[in-house]
Amino acid sequence: MKVARFHAPGDIRLEDAPEPEPGPGELKIRVRNCSACGTDVKISRFGHHHIVPPRVMGHEIAGEVAAAGPGTDGWAPGDRVQVIAAIPCGECAECRRGRMTVCAAQESMGYHYDGAFAQYMIVPAKVLAVDGVNRIPDGVSFAEASVAEPLACVLNGQELARVGEGDDVVVFGSGPVGCLHVRVARARGARRVFLVELNAERLERAAAVVKPDAAIDAGASDAVAEILARTDGRGADVAITAAASGAAQETAQRLMAPGGRVSLFGGLPKDAPVISVDANRVHYRELSLVGANGSSPAHNARALELIGSGAVPVDDLITHRLPLDDLHGALDLVTRGAAIKVTIEP
Repeated sequence: MKVARFHAPGDIRLEDAPEPEPGPGELKIRVRNCSACGTDVKISRFGHHHIVPPRVMGHEIAGEVAAAGPGTDGWAPGDRVQVIAAIPCGECAECRRGRMTVCAAQESMGYHYDGAFAQYMIVPAKVLAVDGVNRIPDGVSFAEASVAEPLACVLNGQELARVGEGDDVVVFGSGPVGCLHVRVARARGARRVFLVELNAERLERAAAVVKPDAAIDAGASDAVAEILARTDGRGADVAITAAASGAAQETAQRLMAPGGRVSLFGGLPKDAPVISVDANRVHYRELSLVGANGSSPAHNARALELIGSGAVPVDDLITHRLPLDDLHGALDLVTRGAAIKVTIEP
């Protein structure tokens, strides 16, 4: 079979490999779609401390069961499945408290285990043990199902930020995750959703698809003034920074309504993780700054349900479908922001 292996920063190789066979508690998956994201780009450029090369990349996984190992009752060849990326242990103090997204012993597909930029892959027993394999609903394509993983992360972020009925929501960043945030906020009953982006071309592309109530070019106008004007001076109930930008996280604090919640959704570069916070603004306006880290198995299951019901459409966000042989081209599209969502079809 063909695989894409990370060997070192800047060195991802398309290679031949023997087809794997499942052991006890494992599934062998014929990968049909594995979508690419900004994290894949970061790994390709800089590596990751959890990755010991060589490692098959890819963590937004959808395919069909090719073989089921002993002890995998209920699964059979031909079952259409989506697989979680982040694997909680299910046993630590945080997992027992229902906080699987901050599991102390979390592992990940494409990091600790070979991922899905391959024609076949093994789903570890640890994934099945935490209900990390989900059946794809009828009518949902493999490509759509692969988007369930980033959608699950969005669900976690919006639950933590308590996005709800009647909220005015601002989303910073018009990449695929920003687009998903717009749609999830609407599905959760937001009154208005505003999309803010520095790259005018990227903003125009995203806005044409997800149709926010306003698309604000932060490179050409003052985002704070724009949001205050559109909310009669009150500000936003929720701001979500779906970009790795400390400036966006600081700007978001300045446009919040009393009681507003700022979701620090996008992680910052390790060499610049510190931002400024006006503690008096937080204090007197009773603001909340909320983190968000990945997703749980339950979030993935709910994401598939939202896709299947049509509450959160994702098919029109998939702008490019490329073969595994063109993985480097796919990562280039993501790097340049020249696509919304890119999926690989091995």
